[in-house]
Amino acid sequence: MSLITNVMDHSLDDGYAEAAERKKAAGDGGMPKTLRAKLGLAAGLVLAALVVTVGAAQARVAAPVVAKERQELVDRIDRETETADKLEDSVDQLREDVSARQREALKHSGGSTESETVGILSGATAVHGPGVKLVVNDAKDAGSGGDGDPRETTGFSDTGRVRDRDMQRVVNGLWESGAEAVSINGQRLTALSAIRAAGDAILVDNKPLVPPYTVLAVGDGQRLSTRFQNSADGLYLNALQESYGIRTGISVEDDLRLPAAPSVIVRTAQPSTEKSEKGTS
Repeated sequence: MSLITNVMDHSLDDGYAEAAERKKAAGDGGMPKTLRAKLGLAAGLVLAALVVTVGAAQARVAAPVVAKERQELVDRIDRETETADKLEDSVDQLREDVSARQREALKHSGGSTESETVGILSGATAVHGPGVKLVVNDAKDAGSGGDGDPRETTGFSDTGRVRDRDMQRVVNGLWESGAEAVSINGQRLTALSAIRAAGDAILVDNKPLVPPYTVLAVGDGQRLSTRFQNSADGLYLNALQESYGIRTGISVEDDLRLPAAPSVIVRTAQPSTEKSEKGTS
């Protein structure tokens, strides 16, 4: 107890206490005593105030200039964005025109059923008919994965998000089950279509898709639905639903309408009637 009492009574070290007493006795309060020191302090305060004042004045003068430059930049961005939108609309119109001309050419190329079939299977011609509608959506509590990589073939991601590999398996499963034409969110798929990922986004032919992903497949509706759900890819989709909460729904439809794929060029080969000049002697 005596040690505690001593510490409480002498909380300040003796050496510090003695130095404080000497300073107090000398009357040194930390303020300059000489005239030169006082003038130096005053000059320093005046200089600091001058620097602050000049800086504030310059900021006030420069503010309108900065605001003007910012507004000019915003206006430029708006103009460029508008120009890009117009160019994109023009590209879409040209694609539609090319697709319409291709469809017209296929119709008038001898009127053969074979040409129409080629146009349908290649995706150059819009189609409609019975089939299935498959909707695939992220889980309600979907989160972002640690590295954003798609699912590997040996396991599932636990994020609850639909990945590009999942959509690849869905589409391939529908083709294998007898689909004659397939589209995702209104984009017609062809033999040249690519389903890829960019971060958490799924791209179809470099165009981003927004969930839910609506897959339309033209074919024998009931038979197509049964074959797909019993296939390995259908069971894979069912496993995603049961294990990770990914939402799916499939229904048989009487009439589905799929647009033509843009920029698809159909080329057909004709048998040659010329006799080969090889092998004669």
